[in-house]
Amino acid sequence: MRFRHLTLAAALLGVLCVPAHADDARDISRDVLAPDDGWAAAEGGTTGGAAADDAHVYTVTDRAGLVRALDGGSDTPKIIRIAGTVDADTDDSGRHLDCADHATDGYALKKYLAAYDPRTWGSAKPSGPQEEARQASAARQAERVVLPVGSNTTIVGLGSKALLKGADLQIKDADNVIVRNLELRDAYDCFPVWQPNTGGLGDWKTAYDTLSLTGATHVWIDHVTASDRGHPDAAEPTYFARNYLRHDGLLDITGGSDLVTVSWSRFADHDKAMLIGNSDSATGDRGKLRVTLHHNQFESVVQRAPRVRFGQVHLYDNRYVVPEGSEYRYSLGVSTESAIYAENNAFHTPSHVEAADLVKSWNGSALHQSGTLFNGYPVDLLAIHNAYNSGSERDLTADVGWTPTLHGKIDSAAVADREVARGAGAGRIP
Repeated sequence: MRFRHLTLAAALLGVLCVPAHADDARDISRDVLAPDDGWAAAEGGTTGGAAADDAHVYTVTDRAGLVRALDGGSDTPKIIRIAGTVDADTDDSGRHLDCADHATDGYALKKYLAAYDPRTWGSAKPSGPQEEARQASAARQAERVVLPVGSNTTIVGLGSKALLKGADLQIKDADNVIVRNLELRDAYDCFPVWQPNTGGLGDWKTAYDTLSLTGATHVWIDHVTASDRGHPDAAEPTYFARNYLRHDGLLDITGGSDLVTVSWSRFADHDKAMLIGNSDSATGDRGKLRVTLHHNQFESVVQRAPRVRFGQVHLYDNRYVVPEGSEYRYSLGVSTESAIYAENNAFHTPSHVEAADLVKSWNGSALHQSGTLFNGYPVDLLAIHNAYNSGSERDLTADVGWTPTLHGKIDSAAVADREVARGAGAGRIP
């Protein structure tokens, strides 16, 4: 399988070498990852569905067509081209479904809130008729919005306006997948669960990411735009003194996933954007979660851009934008046994956000950083973190135990900042 990847990558390399002035109508669906483009280029490379025969090249315009093309997550080489807007939360006739359509077994939010109000229910995990009804309702929604992606698959948007909305696109236990030139929007959970003991005060837990990798290997995500556009969590009400969250992550890479490159993508208007490694106790992730993030823009993202456990993550030439008046906690999360190698990233923040806010650590001990720009000025994130550490976080060392070798040209943060602002996101492949 790895030899096939390498041979096909070499054979199709010319596809990648089209100059920037080339015809915008060129077929990008058979592009493969360049040999040095991050961790997904290792161990045979990533070719997606480039080997698909003509019978397995699909153009889809609705959920039904997308489901048929995905073929239940089969490993058959396939190319899926998305044209226009595809709404995942629809019935078989294409009618859009809302939360009331999924609710079953007597579930009602008002009844759920009354049943599990901490003042009367206490701090026990929800159980009983309303929680059972919530689970049944959530399962009905999942049947529509969870879309499995199998090995040897390329999913690509056609033109500049391809949109998949309301979906949780799941690459689970699959190898060799490409997702490009596609807007992913609003993986909206109708039935969040109340977790009384989370964070000491309790919190709402949601189910869906716009794109999630679990046990996935050799994945290239490129020129994708992911956001909560249309249903921001900030506009949701507060229940039990906590925001009633409807979205989980924009892109989560967990469960032993490995050899992933995320490039030229835009992550926006979201709370917890990207989690790499989901548990401190998942020691099976050691030696995995090798991820490259380059030339991406994180805009109006509150936290996790990314938060990393265990993984060797190369983070270079990315752009971070925190608009005036927006909520912000941190960007880089250094967690258990993580090894982040950060180079030439640019941060733009309002005056209330300081350089010391950009990095937060939980049980993590290492962060290599160089070439960072903060509002146009060079800063040393490691030195600042350690100098302003109040004692609630561990001091960090620059020795992360590895040096990246798989990457293209690394521009200065100033150059990358301009290029990413112009070129990141769906509809902007040159």
